[in-house]
Amino acid sequence: MKLQSLRVEQFRQFSKGLELGDLQPGINLIHGPNESGKSTLVRAIRAAFFERYRSKSAEDLAPWGDSSAAPTVEILFEHNGQRWQLDKRFLKRHRCDLLVDSTAFSGEEAEEKLAELLGYQFPKKGASKEEHWGIPGLLWVEQGTGQDIEKAVLHAGGHLKSALNNLVGEVASSGGDEVIQAVEQQRQELLTATGKPRGDYLALANTRETLQQEVGDLQERIDQYKVQVDRLGILANEHEQASRDRPWEEARRGMQRAEVKYREVEALQEQQTRGMDTLKQLQQNLTLLQQSQAHWRSQNEQLELRHQSYQKATKQLEQEELASPELVKAVESARKHYHIASEAVQHAHLRDKRQRLQKECAKLETELAKLKQNQEQANSIQASLDGARKQKKKNLIDVNVLRQLKQNQRELDDTNIRIQTVATRVTWHLDSGKELTLDGQNIAGQGEKLLLEPGVLEIPGLGSLGIQPGGEDLESLRRQQERLKQSVSQQLSAMSVDSVEAAEMKQGRLQEAEAQIQRFDDLLKSLAPQGVEQLNSAKAEVESELLTRTAELEALPAAAAIESDDKPLSLVESQLKQAEERLTDAEARQRNQEAQLLKARYVSETACREWQRMQEELNSPERQKQMDELNRDIAAAEKQKAELESSLKERDAQIREARPELLKQDIERYRATAEHQEKAQQNRALELSEIRARLEAWGAEGLEEQHNEQAAELEHVNRRYLELDRRAKALDLLLNLLKDKRQALTRRLQAPLQKHLDHYLSVLFPEASLEVDENLMPGKFSRGSELGQMAELSYGAREQMGLISRLAYADLLQEAGRPTLIILDDTLVHSDAERLDGMKRILFDAATRHQILLFTCHPEKWRDLGVEPRDLEALKLQGQAG
Repeated sequence: MKLQSLRVEQFRQFSKGLELGDLQPGINLIHGPNESGKSTLVRAIRAAFFERYRSKSAEDLAPWGDSSAAPTVEILFEHNGQRWQLDKRFLKRHRCDLLVDSTAFSGEEAEEKLAELLGYQFPKKGASKEEHWGIPGLLWVEQGTGQDIEKAVLHAGGHLKSALNNLVGEVASSGGDEVIQAVEQQRQELLTATGKPRGDYLALANTRETLQQEVGDLQERIDQYKVQVDRLGILANEHEQASRDRPWEEARRGMQRAEVKYREVEALQEQQTRGMDTLKQLQQNLTLLQQSQAHWRSQNEQLELRHQSYQKATKQLEQEELASPELVKAVESARKHYHIASEAVQHAHLRDKRQRLQKECAKLETELAKLKQNQEQANSIQASLDGARKQKKKNLIDVNVLRQLKQNQRELDDTNIRIQTVATRVTWHLDSGKELTLDGQNIAGQGEKLLLEPGVLEIPGLGSLGIQPGGEDLESLRRQQERLKQSVSQQLSAMSVDSVEAAEMKQGRLQEAEAQIQRFDDLLKSLAPQGVEQLNSAKAEVESELLTRTAELEALPAAAAIESDDKPLSLVESQLKQAEERLTDAEARQRNQEAQLLKARYVSETACREWQRMQEELNSPERQKQMDELNRDIAAAEKQKAELESSLKERDAQIREARPELLKQDIERYRATAEHQEKAQQNRALELSEIRARLEAWGAEGLEEQHNEQAAELEHVNRRYLELDRRAKALDLLLNLLKDKRQALTRRLQAPLQKHLDHYLSVLFPEASLEVDENLMPGKFSRGSELGQMAELSYGAREQMGLISRLAYADLLQEAGRPTLIILDDTLVHSDAERLDGMKRILFDAATRHQILLFTCHPEKWRDLGVEPRDLEALKLQGQAG
């Protein structure tokens, strides 16, 4: 199917008509800005095919506010060598005419002919909707719907499967469907869709499970009954034996014996603890005595050390006293060099300040001369600027008033011309000596007069003629003329001019003055950016600064004739710093030496006093007496310690031999044994009474009889359940076999469509695949390790996959001999540059087999599509010119 031309008239914004002709078999690129009518043309094509010409829901097709419009669409296309022409009109004088070569159809017959050709249907009533559009709804993509393909495929599914059957043959006959439906119906009586039991099968399964549970419970209770009988005999024997032997009493006697032995050991442990405390105190006392003895001995050693320290301090004092005179001389020399370097730095500063002031004075004199020159030029320009401003003030004129004056003057001139055209023109040519009277004035000879008001022409000897010029139009023009004259006169008076030309000359002088003001103002800003006053102020400041610097220069003392006058300031400052460092170092060494001297004198005197004091203390009689007493106390403490340690050792051996920890364990063991034996006997008595009561209750229930009855019922139900189970499994197996067969047939149906999908997809994604399901719906998308549904892709990718799928459907339909036309309204707007380039290759390839109408508001993105673009705005202008 190839569209050749499309014409719309009285259709939305195309109230005066528009024709889109000379459409090419491949890609047709139609572009225009938003609201230029692209979507309207797409709507016109859809209306021509989808909407009933009698439909009352087509009011949105008419131009806004035009209730008398009859929206018209004319389409000319070719299919299978036949020329099809469709003329369709809606609302007013609605009609539908279809001409196929020389065969004519009209009305609903024509509409059904088109629906049969393209593969869609009309609604029973109301407006056409998405579910009616079939194949065109799949191939004609509206703006913003390129990514939504599921519903379009669903609505076109029947037509697509029909086309596939034409390609591969009727491999999916309705007989196979009837068999599958029959098997499914029988299977549904026994199984749910997920394979769970239902109906009688489910009821038997539940009954069977209940009976199995009941029989199992009865058998378990019977087994428990037997176990309880055996347990009753064992417990009775154990209870009788324990009652005779009473083992818990023997355990308590063993516990009492162990407690007596443990109390004896505890007494020994308490004695041992007291002895250890006594030994500890004795050891502490001995340690203190020994420390005192060591202290007295160390004092003799310290006396010798203090004598040596005194001698060493005396020698150090002598050395420090010898070093003092040399350090004093070094400090005086460093101080003298520092004073010389300091004077040199002062002279260098004065010399640099004099040079700096001289440079600043020279710079200020240059700047002052430039400011004086700028001041003179600025004063001259300021005078010219003041003159230009006076000229502007003198020629001020309102541009809007002048524009209105010129407009009124033009209208007055036009009115005068129209009056002369409309007024009654009276001409006369009288013989010599003859006269007439016109409005009381005598006229003779030749002449003419325009009558703007009624007049009277008197003819001597005959009477008079009344002349009524112009009628109502002339009176209106005269009133307009008077009004315009008055308005022009008032405006001339307001602008103080006597003519429009004078006003224009005044405006010219005003514009010239404004230009001069701008030029002088720019010159003045270049000389004095902040104004003449600021320039004068800057000049005054420079003069004041020059006087200050000159005074400072004159106040400086004359240059001193010393060696440093020729040296740079940095050099003499460096020399001063070196001299200061040497002086600081010498003073620091002197202060350090004085501190060392004082320290040495103090250390010597202190060492002497401490040596003498300790010598007197150690040689006293009292100290010797204290030493003798200390030695006797140490000997007594050592003897007492040895005796106590021997006693502790013997008692410790007795405690270890008694093993108190084992005695304590024996007490706990015997106590636990007695308690457990008594508790076990109590538990046996309680359990015996419970078992006897339980056995009496179970014996009265007749468990054996109940078990036999339930087992018989279970066997009967189980046989019926196994019958239905075999039937359900057989039906399920048969249905799966039939569906597998149908799936194999479906894959044969899908193969042609999958071939076309792979063809396009390989251009955009070389290693990707897009599978279709049994309903021919694109679904699973895979690319390398990526795997998912098409609906899970990004917006732009879904839009690209949607267009690729539509092109594959178009190839499939074309192979089946069905007509194809692809319409794309502002599609692929969400594609990046790389993906868009791939989609252009795909579209160019598809255009070799199908006609494509591509509408866009971004023609710059499609420049490399290889087709000539059609400008919709230019087509609209051509239509208006025609």
